Amino acid sequence: MQQTIATPFQMGQILAAGRRRAGLTQAEAAARLGVSQSRISALETDSSALTLNQLLTLFGAYELQLQVLDKGSSAPTTPAPALEW
Repeated sequence: MQQTIATPFQMGQILAAGRRRAGLTQAEAAARLGVSQSRISALETDSSALTLNQLLTLFGAYELQLQVLDKGSSAPTTPAPALEW
C-alpha cells in the first residue's frame, strides 16, 4: 500500500486500512498495543491528536513504514539507508 496523506482524516483511514491488512480487529490491536479499543477507534476516526511516537508504534504493529518525499517526487525504488543521529 502506498498512500499520500495530507489530512488527519486520511491518516485515520490509513491506520484503519493498515490494521485490517494486518488481520487485526480494533480490540486485538488495542490489546497488542496496551491501549483501549476505544482509543484505537478514536485514532482511526480523528487522528489529529496522534503523537509521532503513537504513529510509529501503530505503524510497527501494522507492519507499515513511514517515508517522507519531496512533493512531486515519485516513490523511491529502493529503501533509503537508515539515518544515524
